[in-house]
Amino acid sequence: MDNGLFALPPGADFAARFADGLIARMAGQPPEAMARVRIFANAGRMRREIAAALSARLGDGYLPRLGLVTDLADWPLPGIVPAVPALRRELELAALIADMDRRLPDFAPGSGLFALARSLARLMAEMHDEGVPPEAFERLEIAESHAIHWQRSLAFVRLVARFFDPEAAPVPAARARAVLDALRARWTQAPPQGPMIVVGSTGSRGTTAGFLRLVAGLPQGAVVLPGFDFEMPAALWADLAAGPVPAEDHPQYRAAALLSEMGLGPEAVRPWAPAPEVSRARNRLVSLALRPAPVTDRWRAEGAGLHDLPEGAAGLSLIEAPDPRHEALAIALALRGALAEGRRAALVTPDRVLARRVTAALDRWGLRPDDSAGLPLDLSPPGRLLRHVAGLMGRPLEPEPLLILLKHPLTATGADMRGPHLRLTRELELWMRRRGVAFPAPATLAPWIARDPEVRAPWAAWFLDALAELETAAEASLADHIGLHLRVTEALAAGPGGDVAASGLWAREGGAETRAVLDALAAEADAAGVLAPRQYGDLLGGLLAEGRISAVAEVDPRIVIRGTLEARALSADLVVLGALNEGSWPAPPAPDPWLSRKMRLDLGLTLPERQVGLAAHDFQQAVAAPQVILSRALRDGDSECVPARWLNRLTNLMQGLPDQGGAAALEAMRARGQTWLARARALEAAEIAALPPAARQLAPRPKPCPPLAARPRELPVTTIARLIRDPYAVYAREVLRLRPLDPLRPEPDAGLRGEVLHRIVEMFLRARPETETAETAAARLMATAEEVLETDVAWALPRRLWLARLERLSAGFAADEAARAARGRPVVIEQGGGLDLPGLGFRLTARPDRIDLLNDGRAHVFDYKSGRVPSRKQIDTYDKQLPLTAGLVERGAFGALGVTEVAAVSHVALGGAGGETCHTLTPEELRETWEGLSRLIARYLAPDQGFTARRALMKDTDVSDYDHLSRLGEWEPSDLPRQEDVG
Repeated sequence: MDNGLFALPPGADFAARFADGLIARMAGQPPEAMARVRIFANAGRMRREIAAALSARLGDGYLPRLGLVTDLADWPLPGIVPAVPALRRELELAALIADMDRRLPDFAPGSGLFALARSLARLMAEMHDEGVPPEAFERLEIAESHAIHWQRSLAFVRLVARFFDPEAAPVPAARARAVLDALRARWTQAPPQGPMIVVGSTGSRGTTAGFLRLVAGLPQGAVVLPGFDFEMPAALWADLAAGPVPAEDHPQYRAAALLSEMGLGPEAVRPWAPAPEVSRARNRLVSLALRPAPVTDRWRAEGAGLHDLPEGAAGLSLIEAPDPRHEALAIALALRGALAEGRRAALVTPDRVLARRVTAALDRWGLRPDDSAGLPLDLSPPGRLLRHVAGLMGRPLEPEPLLILLKHPLTATGADMRGPHLRLTRELELWMRRRGVAFPAPATLAPWIARDPEVRAPWAAWFLDALAELETAAEASLADHIGLHLRVTEALAAGPGGDVAASGLWAREGGAETRAVLDALAAEADAAGVLAPRQYGDLLGGLLAEGRISAVAEVDPRIVIRGTLEARALSADLVVLGALNEGSWPAPPAPDPWLSRKMRLDLGLTLPERQVGLAAHDFQQAVAAPQVILSRALRDGDSECVPARWLNRLTNLMQGLPDQGGAAALEAMRARGQTWLARARALEAAEIAALPPAARQLAPRPKPCPPLAARPRELPVTTIARLIRDPYAVYAREVLRLRPLDPLRPEPDAGLRGEVLHRIVEMFLRARPETETAETAAARLMATAEEVLETDVAWALPRRLWLARLERLSAGFAADEAARAARGRPVVIEQGGGLDLPGLGFRLTARPDRIDLLNDGRAHVFDYKSGRVPSRKQIDTYDKQLPLTAGLVERGAFGALGVTEVAAVSHVALGGAGGETCHTLTPEELRETWEGLSRLIARYLAPDQGFTARRALMKDTDVSDYDHLSRLGEWEPSDLPRQEDVG
């Protein structure tokens, strides 16, 4: 077997061509010789593809031993102790970071504790990979221009040097480096007897690159590089590895670095096997487009030699979709089209959102692609349940998270009562919404339980008892947190009197993988210090997010979705490169909280551009497939998207070479892409056309006209303003009997504040003595406020804030109240009254906050406002609450007052600066208001009068509870309403 470096060019079916090359090199040897071959692949996907290719060619013959380059850390060599789990080292680092945070209050890590520990563990693993000892930090000079943050983080990094001690238990990266050193010493004296081949790796990590150099130097060793650019000039290869700052963002930089470290030039790399499917014209075009930015001035000179440019672009299409939705649909159509022609198709993208959109689009034809990413473990049913339970540790129970737990598909599945459980959950939800329950507890839920204690009491006791421990959770050891977490989660899954084994918590999709994460965490729990409940939740959430489970549903192997790294092992007739926008492909480099870019360069660690270069290499390989669709969205939401730098370079190069046919070829690429977009629009149009006619049309501005018998015959004065400004809301509430659901998560909002302030003033007035000073009244007001707030407001902070605001107003309110007491006395306090309108069959009602009988025998109507007080113009125009209440008073609607003349109406502000705004209404104004009411009601009781949506709202931005019902958005407020008989 030939020794040294080999490669396959971009566009080659890597697994198939590697298998062909291996079989050709083993020709003439006995069959069992193949069993002595050891192959190390870069990833599990590559290993599976190579195994399949060899099995297809060798049949029942001997197969080589297949492993992974990452297996180096697990090689059992004498004298090298096994590696400790990476999780254990992360827990140890987290304890160090937490201790530093406690000792240095201004350390301010700015990230979650375990996120910071993971980044530090990655830095330490990289130091092992690149052979950077901790002593290198001592030689690192901190420039005055470096921020104090970098100086402090560097000081902390120096503290972890003890983990590099030879006596310390190694992590996998350290053990892999030790194994590499041992193998180098052993194989120098006694090389392996059988062939050793490393395939698919570019040596992007220091240890891996060292292994590649070691294997390439063996008598029977070989390294097969993926996507090697045989078209790139030798001078450029030398430029890549030269210079003070490595050009790590170039797709061929890792190969250039490997050659430089071995003292070889690109001519030393030989083709592993012929690749007849590769388009050299495409590879030359892409190679020139991806030249480093400083040498793009050579495009014009070297581009003149691209006489086969149209041939290279013939298999390319460019989709420039208006938005991600159309991009996904166009891609789905292209994948389905390839399948209909009997071809294999693949989508390569780092954008998981796009992958899910394409999967959803394919589902309309019953196609389910083979998505290698699978499902994140934290999104699996057990993962979600564990995250929800962990989120409640150390926090008071609220309605929303409680209902999320009760409605989870795994809750109460260990007992034969899933149906009754869901019914009780629905009843509890409606009750909590109507009551505005802020914190469910045995005391707050007692009224609901009392309605059906025989059924509800044991059910409520089950989940309340299970969750009671969570609220009191405090700082504890990791083992204690895990024990509590498992205990509560299993109790919820089991259900009242049920069995967790019957629930399927650990047996259904993702259960075994989720339990394995918890078991691994429990096994290393002694390495962690004391954790707060929130820190435990962050730790578990991060571990679950890293896990994946394979799709359990049946998939179609002819359509695959792959990540960018897997493009090396891709074998497909049509390849779609999706989400080719900056920020997606390539993704922005992850921030390093420990070292700046300059510090990394001085230490010899990898630069952030390395990930960009690896992504560029993946792009160069994938774009060389026989048929390729390059796809991107022009906009995402309100933002314009920037094309990926490689796509930008490719289109700019082609546009700048009109004499070689580049501009025409680019237009042809766009035209082919537009074909898929046109088909996507046609598909949507056809689906819309298949809908019933009513569903295809935009809704007009509604003006429903219900039967007279269904129209409201009684309204309160507070609804008259709504009848004037938004009649449709009155129709929906009074005719359709639709009421907005109260929020699931009640908040101390303006509505609650208004209710509480009204109750405070009501209790204050009812308990008012005959005589009291202003100081005594202010003190009594505050005492009443404290009592009401303690009873009616469940949140401590709003209680204190509202009490403080009321205290600022209390002296002024007490003084005003003394003045009001001198003028008269309250006769009506929060009491209802009403009056029938003659000849209309309609009753107007009111429940005024307060009506005083003045010393002169007249009445004064008051309304308390916690928000903005309406102006006189608003009162005259539509806010008729006080004038109409005054009209009811003058017509004897309130029995305690009889028929009484109204002297004035007032708004009393309970917010802002406080104070009273008094309005005097003349008899003519009151009569005109009453007559206007009669005309208004008579009009809405006429059979030809409809209820217009948003008839005269103050602003177009005002929100109605029934905007979604009127389908606002399909019509504009300037549209004329269309009346329609209903009911």
